[in-house]
Amino acid sequence: MSLFNHTKIAVIGGGSWATALIKILCEQNHVQIRWWLRNQKDIDHIRKFNHNPSYLSDVELSPRKVKVFEKTTDAVKGADYIILAVPAAFIQESLQHLSAKHLQGKRIVSAIKGMVPGQNALVTDWAADAFGIEMKDTCVIAGPCHAEEVALEKQSYLTIASTECPAAEDFAQLMTCRYVTANALDDLYGVEYAAVMKNIVALACGITHGLGYGDNFQAVLVSNAMQEIGNLVTALDPRERNLSSSAYLGDLLVTSYSQFSRNRLFGNMIGRGYSVKAAQLEMKMIAEGYYATRSIQELNKTYHVNLPITNAVYSILYEEHAPAAVMNELKKLLK
Repeated sequence: MSLFNHTKIAVIGGGSWATALIKILCEQNHVQIRWWLRNQKDIDHIRKFNHNPSYLSDVELSPRKVKVFEKTTDAVKGADYIILAVPAAFIQESLQHLSAKHLQGKRIVSAIKGMVPGQNALVTDWAADAFGIEMKDTCVIAGPCHAEEVALEKQSYLTIASTECPAAEDFAQLMTCRYVTANALDDLYGVEYAAVMKNIVALACGITHGLGYGDNFQAVLVSNAMQEIGNLVTALDPRERNLSSSAYLGDLLVTSYSQFSRNRLFGNMIGRGYSVKAAQLEMKMIAEGYYATRSIQELNKTYHVNLPITNAVYSILYEEHAPAAVMNELKKLLK
């Protein structure tokens, strides 16, 4: 498909990350965006005022380039690419009205850093199975990049990963603008699993911060987490990869330390004594790491990789063990 003949891109999702991606795409003169949101009030507001009232409301969207739809079937019609940007827990519900015929001949791009709950599946694998999509036509978007900094037009970097570089390279061109540099990588599974794991690590960092641990401990925690991620990714998809590159280590660092990290915020609230339910209600946003923790725990029953940090987060979130006691035991295992 030509990148310079009005490439049509459907975006599924109405949150901050979806809004940030649309802002980036609006920088391209040859792109038309077909945006599906769940909330009718937000749809009406965007049509009238050209900004998302619920997320990144300062971002002005081009009415010439962005068209909003109530139905996913209408949004994906004629699209060359479909970007999935809803929480993994809602992906099945969001795409329930689509069939394999609707997605035939289109490239699917997952901007979701989570796993489909209950199936313990990566979003790309789930989409391939559900809609008969070939993996060569699938990409994922990885950081290190927060939506809030994209809104502020701060210099940011993205990694577009696929099983084959041409698909990733084509989409990386679309996601490159004056304040975003996007690079292509042929490690779809490694990037996607690392993105899932970094959210669990961010939860752990938030929990320890809420408990009063300092920067010294968190540096050791993140260093050990990088090894944990490497061990799991290698077990799931053995191949040579440079885990110190920005798609892996960079994304882990920004999610673990940034003030914009919702997973770190969620963990911080747990460390300060909030229950899981209370933290979820307070945030009013989805922390992907919460669901990912259970999915990875279930998945690892097959692979038996040593995951002490993941195990610690799981015991706090799902077994209701006291965060202080769990982290006291975890610190004995870190080096």
